[in-house]
Amino acid sequence: MFDIRPVAYVIGLLVAVLGATMLLPLLVDLAEGRGEWPVFLQSAVLTTFSGGLIALACANGVREGLSIQQTFLLTTGVWVALPIFGAIPFVLGATEARFVDAFFEAMSGLTTTGSTVFSGLEDLPKGLLLWRGLLQWLGGIGIIVVAMVFLPELRVGGMQIFRTESFDTMGKILPRATEISASISSIYVGLTLACATSYVVAGMGVFDATVHAMTTVATGGFANYDASFGAFNPATEYVATVFMLLAALPFVRYVQLTTGRSLSPLLRDSQIRAFLGTVIVIVAFLLVWRVLVMGASDEEAVRKTLFNVVSIITGTGYASQDYGLWGPMAVASFFFIGLIGGCAGSTACSIKIFRYQLLFASISVQLRKVRSPHGVFVPRYEGRPVSDEVLNSVISFFVFFIVTLGVLSVGLGMTGLDLTTSVSGAAAALANIGPGLGSEIGPSGNFGGLNDTAKWMLSIGMLLGRLELLAVYALFTTTFWRA
Repeated sequence: MFDIRPVAYVIGLLVAVLGATMLLPLLVDLAEGRGEWPVFLQSAVLTTFSGGLIALACANGVREGLSIQQTFLLTTGVWVALPIFGAIPFVLGATEARFVDAFFEAMSGLTTTGSTVFSGLEDLPKGLLLWRGLLQWLGGIGIIVVAMVFLPELRVGGMQIFRTESFDTMGKILPRATEISASISSIYVGLTLACATSYVVAGMGVFDATVHAMTTVATGGFANYDASFGAFNPATEYVATVFMLLAALPFVRYVQLTTGRSLSPLLRDSQIRAFLGTVIVIVAFLLVWRVLVMGASDEEAVRKTLFNVVSIITGTGYASQDYGLWGPMAVASFFFIGLIGGCAGSTACSIKIFRYQLLFASISVQLRKVRSPHGVFVPRYEGRPVSDEVLNSVISFFVFFIVTLGVLSVGLGMTGLDLTTSVSGAAAALANIGPGLGSEIGPSGNFGGLNDTAKWMLSIGMLLGRLELLAVYALFTTTFWRA
């Protein structure tokens, strides 16, 4: 018989921790003096009490280790339970949001998607703005741990390639999950502090710098202003670009650097080289397009192109300009840019560079077999052979992603949304990008005007995309539960 108690115990503890973090925006609201602090007091008590009660009720079922079924359920259950409680301050607070909007915002925060249903952000209490930033910051560190510890063990979407000992990955550096989590957390906090300091130096206020540092390193994209980075001076765009790129690199490489190694792990990593090379090519292409077609050739054109490309490819979702006005070629490019993503083991989202590398390696082998039917060719990643199991997992991920994107797009269209909003909204949710395309959900709009059914569907899409699809789909198969 399946024992849910170990899963519920961990979820209860995490919910209680989430409740404790609500004390931080409570203190900020107290300092601001707008009388909004009772919102977080009530939310913290309700969340902490509920989480603690669940944990206590299931404490007698805790045992060493989890089964594969329990691990899958835990991975998904955490990202369902936390947004439910994370939505409470939005319901009780100044936004007075309906639960569907509050849940959408909390899910968008914890999955580091960055889509928002709220407008007039600059008029919200600072406590709520900090809470949005905290949700993304907690979600960013959470997804790194999930990607580095759980997904490789669950053999999801080709992630098991980072589990095998033949690859120079976290398994050889930090064999235990607790050590992995502690080391990555230290790096994560360090990057956040460095980012916040850089923002202050670039001209941001301390509060804005703190919140935006959280959402930058988490590659989440929640901003304190409706204009996003259009509200700040140009220097902040360069700072954001640097830290978005840093957050999109594998955090395990930073751990290696802190152990006294040289820069060689970063320089040798083919995933990092492919990612940075892709960014350079796309920025150059769009810059040439803007120069030839739109006549934009000054420093601002370079800065806006670089910033917005990095923001979308990393899944951060900040905007400093409405790139929907750059012409049809740029609009189409940004749609596909968002489906690339950063590196595995980072806070970046979407399909991830390593999957494209493995896919292209497999295609290359098949083409060589066509030319030389009797030859023996083996796909390789970083010079090492890749097993059929990994390739099958990657191909399955691509198939599930495309099918899910199509089904979600059709479903959104059936709720009354136009084609551009449906397809780009589905892609923004599944790839955890943030903004979609078009006037309604594009970089100059938000998701507040969508119907409730669409918001629920997009919330599910965010969850699926953040947990690499297969980790969620497996829960709905009878074969999995009989295993």
